[in-house]
Amino acid sequence: MVSTPPPLNPFKESITLERSDNLDTEKAKASEFKCQQCGAKLTYAPGTESLKCKYCDHHNIILKSEKDIQELNFEKFLANMQDDEITEEKLFIKCTSCGAESSSESNVTSLNCPFCDSEIVTTAKTKKLIKPRSLLPFKITRKTAKQSYKDWLKGLWFAPNALIKKAKLNVAVSGVYVPYWTYDADTLSYYTGQRGTYYYVSVTRTRTGSDGKQETYTAQERRTRWYPMSGNVTKNFDDVLVVASKSLPRKYLRELEPWDLENLVSYKDDYLSGFKSESYQINLEQGFKVGKEIMDDRIRVAIRQHIGGDEQQIHSVSTEHSNISFKHILLPVWISAYKYKEKIYRFLVNARTGEVQGERPWSWVKIGFAVTAVTAIIAGGIYLYQQAQ
Repeated sequence: MVSTPPPLNPFKESITLERSDNLDTEKAKASEFKCQQCGAKLTYAPGTESLKCKYCDHHNIILKSEKDIQELNFEKFLANMQDDEITEEKLFIKCTSCGAESSSESNVTSLNCPFCDSEIVTTAKTKKLIKPRSLLPFKITRKTAKQSYKDWLKGLWFAPNALIKKAKLNVAVSGVYVPYWTYDADTLSYYTGQRGTYYYVSVTRTRTGSDGKQETYTAQERRTRWYPMSGNVTKNFDDVLVVASKSLPRKYLRELEPWDLENLVSYKDDYLSGFKSESYQINLEQGFKVGKEIMDDRIRVAIRQHIGGDEQQIHSVSTEHSNISFKHILLPVWISAYKYKEKIYRFLVNARTGEVQGERPWSWVKIGFAVTAVTAIIAGGIYLYQQAQ
């Protein structure tokens, strides 16, 4: 089988990146996996536990790692950040168009950015990073992801008529491992607030009767009685997920959730063969700040339950975090970028579940017609109702 080159990108943009001359070429070559049958480079086959040769179709089994997936102590880790056992140097290229830093090989001089599809012409540089300890391998194949892209694009409501023609249905779909942090923590939160309890009173009101005369009637009116409250709640958090990438819209990455984190496997380079991996742009400490915000939202839900009553008001919350641990993990995403009217739109597929999210253009002409039609229908309904009365 002869491998064909990818289609030319119709909207390439030349990008120049920083050069580094201290690359470890031998280390980069060692990361390439050779076929046991023909010696060609292998790539990971999504949904399997093997590497596949695209030339002779031979499958090379990935040996299971015997290392356990462990939570690492957050504070101890920060104190030993320079330890070579917990950090590594890898080759990365940075796209100056979208800012993404994705993995590279030493012999690659030109490629397209998997995050925005701009052309990158560069020599990779090394970067020291915290090692990922686990990942979720790709499960959804490229073919399935590409079909999802086509179906999603064709099914967009209020999309411009020319979108399908101009967005190129045969656009390349790239597989990328996106960096995440997960955090565990025990929390103790002290709060002050108020509990609201409903009660009802009888009130006298007036209205105009069918004969046009004023009449009085009695109605029940709801009111709220407030009581001061204070106390503390404890809540234990497991695997609070924080995306460590700034290259993709966080909104859409969150909508790709949930992830089957119970199926994480120990990190092995084998799973990355044939795919890109992004370096984290939100570091360990910054990620925990985001994690605390996520925890705080859930803590406030627990506080409202603790206050009880019919309504709750929270005036203050002070939270202590203890037993903090974390994991640095990689999660698989299929990414496609398409261009419409000089703007780049990204499309994402959760490569475990097939969940689809993406950016899209809108046709304001179609939306205007729809609003006008709905308004006309409502007005017609009101007219018919009045005539019936």
